[in-house]
Amino acid sequence: MNRTTYGLDIAKRVFQMYWVDADTGEIVNRRFSRTELIEFLSKSSPGRVALEACGSGHWWARKIRAFGHEAVLLHAKLIRPFVQTNKTDAADARAIWTAVQQPGMRTVAVKSEERQAVLGLHRVRTQLTKFRTMRIYQLRSLLYAVWRDVENWQAGLAELQDRMADIEGRVPGLLMDVLREQLARVRSLDEQISVLEKRIAAWPKQEASCRSLLAIPGIGPLTASALVATVGDIRTFKSGRELASFIGLVPQQRGTGGKIQLGTISKRGDPYLRTLLIHGARSVLLRSNKPNPWAEELSKRRHANIAVVALVNKMARTAWAILAHGQSYQPGYVSTRPQSQMN
Repeated sequence: MNRTTYGLDIAKRVFQMYWVDADTGEIVNRRFSRTELIEFLSKSSPGRVALEACGSGHWWARKIRAFGHEAVLLHAKLIRPFVQTNKTDAADARAIWTAVQQPGMRTVAVKSEERQAVLGLHRVRTQLTKFRTMRIYQLRSLLYAVWRDVENWQAGLAELQDRMADIEGRVPGLLMDVLREQLARVRSLDEQISVLEKRIAAWPKQEASCRSLLAIPGIGPLTASALVATVGDIRTFKSGRELASFIGLVPQQRGTGGKIQLGTISKRGDPYLRTLLIHGARSVLLRSNKPNPWAEELSKRRHANIAVVALVNKMARTAWAILAHGQSYQPGYVSTRPQSQMN
């Protein structure tokens, strides 16, 4: 008996599902409420349900699997080309149904509740960091005209806190009260960010896959937890290059007439994860006590940023090899292809 493939377009209250009955060939494009959809899935015979990988898509995928169906998550950019008419719920459901049946269609791994929670902590930390940066920029801009002997942002904030009494006579009292309040908010944000980072760092100690990544130079608790939580099932990627491509670290390809030109990195995928990896690689290249000989030699021939991105690409491939094969990190390890046996 052939399984039925469903294309599901999800929303908050209205859900649209498109399918072709495997037995009768009947085409159905039906609208459900949340309760009706759950009841329909629980009573239907096991099939394949495709939906868009969005914020609630992982919750629905876990729910669909609990009913015995196969849940397939697709990236929104891969679905859009199959929308033949104006964008409606019915058209989107049909586009999802069409996209999932294309040969070689890439899918998104379903994340567990725990990994979604870890990513939630990362998102909150990112927002608090942006708030902190905005407040520091505002403080410096307000004091720029009257106090210009600050060399850099981080040292300037600490110096500003120590010299509040010195600048009190240069700034009107009304503005000075606001500056003190802003400084108090920055200190409060520092404390909140510190608490979040401790909570995030505690998760890799419990997750075996994260602990194995911590041995890679340039990958700390933040990067390891973000990488494992974002990637999900490492078996989704067939090679380290696919993981690097997922993060956006491989060159763009443009070609016609059989000629292919390589450009800058694609920058596809999660920019937050890519940023963490780039910062880690930069620290290895510029500040590490045990510098990477391969990256140092590359930096002599190419621009520093190119060397950093190349090192990030190597880190991503190393992380894939460790997670996919269940091995530990070995410095200086050189992979070799097995020799083909002659008949």
